[in-house]
Amino acid sequence: MNNSPDFIIIGAMKCATSTLHEQLALQSGIFMTVLKEPNFFSDDEQYAKGMAWYLSHFASAPKDALCGESSTHYTKLPTYPKTIERLKQHLPDVKLIYVMRHPIDRLVSQYIHEWSQGVISVDINQAIALHPELVEYSLYSKQLAPYFATFGKERVLPIFFERLIKYPQGELKRVCKFINYGSQPVWNTDLDAQNISSKRMRKVAWRDFLVEAPVLREIRRWFIPKSFRTWVRSLWRMKKKPELDPKQVENLKTIFDEDLARLNSWLGIELSCDNFKAKVQAKSIDLV
Repeated sequence: MNNSPDFIIIGAMKCATSTLHEQLALQSGIFMTVLKEPNFFSDDEQYAKGMAWYLSHFASAPKDALCGESSTHYTKLPTYPKTIERLKQHLPDVKLIYVMRHPIDRLVSQYIHEWSQGVISVDINQAIALHPELVEYSLYSKQLAPYFATFGKERVLPIFFERLIKYPQGELKRVCKFINYGSQPVWNTDLDAQNISSKRMRKVAWRDFLVEAPVLREIRRWFIPKSFRTWVRSLWRMKKKPELDPKQVENLKTIFDEDLARLNSWLGIELSCDNFKAKVQAKSIDLV
């Protein structure tokens, strides 16, 4: 019989979930899926492959290892409405880890990601109106509420991106304690941050084919100066960080502060867009 996950990192998108996934994978006695985002319980086409396909990703886990996966689609309401129902059906005792980030920073990072994928091509201020998911995925209490209701608050660990960056070892220990890891985890400082949006280039099918073709790669290396190659890459790279209009910022603060107020009552801390980073980076915070 295949192993099944003991825990899942359920999001949020653009909150260092890939980095946390890789750090956990480095710990002896913890097995993380090679396919970082199976998105099995969220995406209909993945779910249609069946539970045997999903469990096959844990088949190579060592005996007695704690098993986990990371799929940020699991906290993308209302895009994937069946996720929690499916999780409850198949993994009723699984533990869940949810990483949050300043909601506006997360939104901007998602915008850059979607721009690089060719999903969004308009200015960020236009994109917010055209792509409501940019806001929805930063509504943390909205994403967490059905998990709390279905699995209980004791099975959901909320952590913060900003703390993970500032206190990586301490936060890794907190995660490992939550999943009942019996050894002392060690954060690997040599591991580069994963999926950094600011370095993304826009996807272009014909260019990506030329870049990946082994023969052409060798030709470029030998005959095209590196300075020229760097200049060509810059043509597809976002030139500067997207800028939100002041009115847009105020509007977003109103939306996110209302959502954070609900989160505050659950976690026992008072968060707003204005104090978010200072509060979550405080040396010690006690989360309810």
